[in-house]
Amino acid sequence: MKSLKIVSPQGAVKEVKSKQRVFVQGAAMTPNLLIDTLCERYNDLQDIEIFHMHTEGEAWYTKEPYNKTFKTNSCFVGSNVRGAVNSNSGSYIPIFLSEIHLLFKRNILALDVAFIQVSPPDAHGYCSLGVSVDITLAAIQTAKKVIAQVNRQVPRTHGDGIIHISQIDIAVEVDQPIHTYHILAPSETELKIGRYVAELVEDGATLQMGIGGIPNVVLNNLTNHKRLGIHTEMFSDGILPLIENGVITGEEKTVKTGKLVTCFAIGSQKLYDFIDDNPIVHFKEAAYTNDTAIIRKNPKVTAINSAIEIDLTGQVCADTIGKYQFSGVGGQMDFMRGASLSEGGKAIIALPSITNKGFSKIVPYLKEGAGVTTTRAHVHYIVTEYGVVDLFGKNLKQRAKALISIAHPNYREELEKTSFELIK
Repeated sequence: MKSLKIVSPQGAVKEVKSKQRVFVQGAAMTPNLLIDTLCERYNDLQDIEIFHMHTEGEAWYTKEPYNKTFKTNSCFVGSNVRGAVNSNSGSYIPIFLSEIHLLFKRNILALDVAFIQVSPPDAHGYCSLGVSVDITLAAIQTAKKVIAQVNRQVPRTHGDGIIHISQIDIAVEVDQPIHTYHILAPSETELKIGRYVAELVEDGATLQMGIGGIPNVVLNNLTNHKRLGIHTEMFSDGILPLIENGVITGEEKTVKTGKLVTCFAIGSQKLYDFIDDNPIVHFKEAAYTNDTAIIRKNPKVTAINSAIEIDLTGQVCADTIGKYQFSGVGGQMDFMRGASLSEGGKAIIALPSITNKGFSKIVPYLKEGAGVTTTRAHVHYIVTEYGVVDLFGKNLKQRAKALISIAHPNYREELEKTSFELIK
């Protein structure tokens, strides 16, 4: 049997040549040793493109002096690369999470090198991609060279994230915790929103939700529900009590009945310990988890997503603040559409009525340069701390009236005046 070719980190990154495109696995599995060691070569290289989704760590390639050599090309924008994406040091590709793999497979963005992080091989020579399969599998299948950070602390996960050592060209060994994420205590506003959203969730529903205060509060309010399932792009610690208490069983799911289906996860070490070698958690590619045709097969798909602002016609901006690229399109539209088409499904956008600076998030029109993440034709339920409205089937005047009813009281009069002028 072929064995892994183990080299030093410096030896591994010597495989990268000038003018190449390097894919980096993301989220909790970000291979920071390889990335940081590559950055040390900034004087030896030219025109290196770093391609990724959300990553964890310092992202030195976006900072001086490294950014003279490295440019980031991101499909999702986290805080560590936000400055670069909004400057000359990088850029952002607006694309659905369900379609990123096509950039590799159709040779639109050919990958020279893939940096990944895996578990040590088992007795049969198979490594696990841990808690981030998403677009990584497609990257491995198409990259000319695969360089792996082999880490004893990577959880072995069930599903499709298993690769043989023959697919890895060279490797470096590490023994360190993968990235964790700790959810902050929810605000009073998030508690109110979470309770409203939880009331929309029916027994037997299949859930998709992200990370953060609102999703966590929703999960905390589902303790009296029954037979819930999970088919999502990601999950975190909030599901653990519901599994322990028999609320999440997946027994009514049509697709992979009884399994928690996801393409990545990020949370505490307790979450990773739960996932490790657990056959009820099934990691798939984003091309699968976010495929609308697959999502809609499950019953009562309840997709819970957020927004930066919503205009009075229902257009949702969730990835920019005006012209400033804040995050990314991600999987919002994949699941909004999938939930809408599911039998008994509900597509939900949940957001506070005002920003941290006190400005209304329900606005007459989106900021100049803002992206429309979810179109007004796709929007159904909108939830703020002031209530729930369903825009499906409502005309423009009815939509405006409904949205104003859940806006912050300080802005309702102003919104009503503007609505009268804008919507005839």
